[in-house]
Amino acid sequence: MSTPPIPELTTRARDVFRLVVDAYLETGQPVGSRTLSKLAALNLSPASIRNVMQDLEEFGLLASPHTSAGRLPTEQGLRLFVDGMMQVAEPSAEDRAQIEASLSEGGPIESALAHATAALSGLSACAGLVLVPKHERVLKQLAFVPLSAAQALVVLVAGDGAVENRVIDIPPGLNPSALIEAGNYISATLSGLTLDEAMVRVRREIEAERIAIDRAAQDLVSRGLAVWSSDGSDRPVLIVRGQANLLDDSAVGDLDRVRQLLDELETKQDIAQLLDSAREGSATRIFIGSENKLFSLSGSSVIAAPYRGGDGRVVGVVGVIGPTRLNYARIVPMVDFTAQSLSKLIR
Repeated sequence: MSTPPIPELTTRARDVFRLVVDAYLETGQPVGSRTLSKLAALNLSPASIRNVMQDLEEFGLLASPHTSAGRLPTEQGLRLFVDGMMQVAEPSAEDRAQIEASLSEGGPIESALAHATAALSGLSACAGLVLVPKHERVLKQLAFVPLSAAQALVVLVAGDGAVENRVIDIPPGLNPSALIEAGNYISATLSGLTLDEAMVRVRREIEAERIAIDRAAQDLVSRGLAVWSSDGSDRPVLIVRGQANLLDDSAVGDLDRVRQLLDELETKQDIAQLLDSAREGSATRIFIGSENKLFSLSGSSVIAAPYRGGDGRVVGVVGVIGPTRLNYARIVPMVDFTAQSLSKLIR
């Protein structure tokens, strides 16, 4: 059943629905009609409230875990609340101060990102997540060292002095001179370029038949650059802080879900890919429960916002992960403020 637009809900239904969601997000427990009837804001009898809650359940916005229990919002109901009814305020001065303090400790950017993630985790009582900006390696030197008749070691020296090695397959019987020729070409012609820039230039030179090395060496150049290009793009770096926050007192009755979530956090590649999808938007994104197949078992929610580098391009994503009963109204602006602060730091 599709979620009804907010205008199709009566004022009474909206009021009851909002109070159910607010109470659930605060306690994590189903909310009963008798509890709501005691709130001065409604001025409705328990019987009237039960009728409204029944209507909301038929709309798919509320659900009852047990026959005699109260009701709680469904994932569909939480989405309606988050997208159309939630009132978001600015982060408190105290929250802003803690986030800014975490970014003022100095050190490399990775340390600042880890500190910011830990602060966000503590303030939200969730696990904090951040995708580290992908590092654009600048070529200084590259060499091919034969290992066997079918393999060679590629040694990359980056502009910052870092040295990395990869093993690649080479055609059997390849003349060793081709290895030397390929390394000399890259070091002499492509030094000072990023890997992506080097790949583009090599393709252009080959297409224009202007590359001054033989075909075997051309193939080695392409392979040697590609092994780093694909490796860097396929492995975004994810920092996770505050997993212990997911094991609070409210998790005792839902240990299977929490255990599943912790297992999902161990598979960082999947979480990283989810966060990476938040790069596409300019604002904070909210993923609720089984809307994403990754959380179909744990029923978790992620709030994530992109942060930008000096040129205005998105370079990473920061956010939190926790149960669906997050305090969205407080955490959304907190994540957004952290992303803005990281953008200012990186610039």
